[in-house]
Amino acid sequence: MIGSVHVLEGGSNAVNGIWTQFGGNLSFVCLAISLWAHFSIQFQRRSVTQEKIAFGIMAGGASIGSILLAVEVNPGIYIDIRFSPLALAGMFGGPIAAAFAASLAMVFRFCVGGAAMIDGLIAIAVATGIGLAANVWTRKRSAELMDVALLSLALGAALIVLMAVLPTLVHARVLAIIGLPMTVLNCLATALCGFVLLKTQQWELERSILVTAFSQSPDYLYVKDRNSRFITVNENMSRLFRFRTTAEMTGLSDFNLISRPRAEEFYYLEQQVMDTGVPLIDSVERIEDRYLLASKVPLKDRQGRVIGLAGVTRDVTERTALERELRKSKNLLSHAMAGMSDGIAMYDSKGFLVFCNDQYRTAFPLSGDARVVGAHISDILRRVAETGERTGIPDNDREEWIKATSATLHSNKDEEVQLHNGDWRSIRTRLAEDGTAMAVVSDITATKQAEIALRLSAEQLKSLAETDGLTGMVNRRAFDEAFARETAGSARKNTPFSLLMVDIDRFKAYNDTYGHPAGDQCLRVVSRCLRQSVSRPADIVARYGGEEFVVLLPSTSAKGAMIVAGQFARLLSQENIVHTGSEFGRVTASIGISCATGATLRINPNRLLSEADAALYDAKTQGRNRILAHSPDERHAMKAG
Repeated sequence: MIGSVHVLEGGSNAVNGIWTQFGGNLSFVCLAISLWAHFSIQFQRRSVTQEKIAFGIMAGGASIGSILLAVEVNPGIYIDIRFSPLALAGMFGGPIAAAFAASLAMVFRFCVGGAAMIDGLIAIAVATGIGLAANVWTRKRSAELMDVALLSLALGAALIVLMAVLPTLVHARVLAIIGLPMTVLNCLATALCGFVLLKTQQWELERSILVTAFSQSPDYLYVKDRNSRFITVNENMSRLFRFRTTAEMTGLSDFNLISRPRAEEFYYLEQQVMDTGVPLIDSVERIEDRYLLASKVPLKDRQGRVIGLAGVTRDVTERTALERELRKSKNLLSHAMAGMSDGIAMYDSKGFLVFCNDQYRTAFPLSGDARVVGAHISDILRRVAETGERTGIPDNDREEWIKATSATLHSNKDEEVQLHNGDWRSIRTRLAEDGTAMAVVSDITATKQAEIALRLSAEQLKSLAETDGLTGMVNRRAFDEAFARETAGSARKNTPFSLLMVDIDRFKAYNDTYGHPAGDQCLRVVSRCLRQSVSRPADIVARYGGEEFVVLLPSTSAKGAMIVAGQFARLLSQENIVHTGSEFGRVTASIGISCATGATLRINPNRLLSEADAALYDAKTQGRNRILAHSPDERHAMKAG
């Protein structure tokens, strides 16, 4: 036997009809491979090793059959395609299948004997080895049509080499006589059978995926016949009804699994689906303590007749419990929202109102009808602007105000707004991680009114605490604060600061002569004259003591202070208040002036007071009713010199 050739004694004759005779051999091999493709599905339920052994036995049998159907091309020279099944066994079945196929072929070839037996065994081993090499090549991926084509070419090349080098085959001139048909036919058989095996492998993979998806699905999957009996179920379905295997449920119906009333209900629904052809989608079923969501569709044959139904059931027990808790929580939240005094609103990231309670709408009486779910914040603010609901909205540029206010919606802020009727609202806005803005609105009218009243009271109390009750001037306490503040300011600015100290001449004698009410009136007139003497808001007139007054003149030189003092003296003289106890016959005043800048104000501002008091003392000792000025800066310079 030579490769796929038997060499027997006899001469060489012309080969007639070789291609026609080869058809039976090729048909046998293809039939064997096709039968394997058909029945291989039965081996998927067994182990992988058993499947490979069966494939190897089939390939070995096909190789033996090809030897038995060998075509005689010349006396003693035969051609067959035994190598194709062996190469395919190695490529698609791996070492196990190749070992069984090659062993069977070698044993049979050994039993046949002949001059070319050794060469034949070598050729069988080479063909099997080529198949194993192809298996290694495609081990990490699925074989493709190109791989089969390469296997065919490799097998053809190997046969040509064997016919050219094996001694017996060379002596019989096998390569010259049958080299071409031998190679072509084995390559053709390998390509055809390899294509069949590729398709079988693909179909098995698809079926395996479908079967695995069906059996391991987390849902409950099943198929029923026309009488609502189970044909097949998945593993989850069998576990639901406490069966060990899916096969135990085959042939059963719902009447064997659940109570009769519930089974009759399911049977009626399923028969209605199969009778009408209308699927049942998401029907709620309850089995024991489980809630299930079932969908059932009719199954039809090629003629369109309904032959059963397929169902998928999902366990929604936990979801049902969550929905029940959610409804309960929602009801509690709704009651809480309805009973609370504050208004609550939620806006999504784009500014659309997604929720609000009634209190939120009533908090804004003029724009409440615009505050509905789905409204945009800009439309709500436009209604606010049109109705004038809020104070402080510009009349000439409303759209700009709407745009600017809308832009601040998605930010954390606290604001207080006053409505047209004087009511106040507190709006607290907080931003969530998903961009949602929650606004809480509170009526703070009473609080705001109390705050305003308290502030007015505080201001009034402060005014009373800082004002002299008789003259309405700043009192001594307020003067001390103003003096410290203003001298510090002038020191920073390096501007002159002047101070007038005024004392009414012979005021005790005036009180003794005319009485205290007249003395109080005299003090009021003097304070009015002092206030009229100053013209700037920064100037401060204060009652320093009983009949003594002080005037603070920030940013004023000594010359300016003399002008103010002179103005006061003229105004008081014009009042011409009679004073018989005075040597001047009327009320007069003595005035001491001091002025300082820079270092004096920074180092010792109180020298202004002492110098003004000293100037006032000199004015009195020199005859009263006069103005004298002392300069702390000059004395400091003199001492320094």
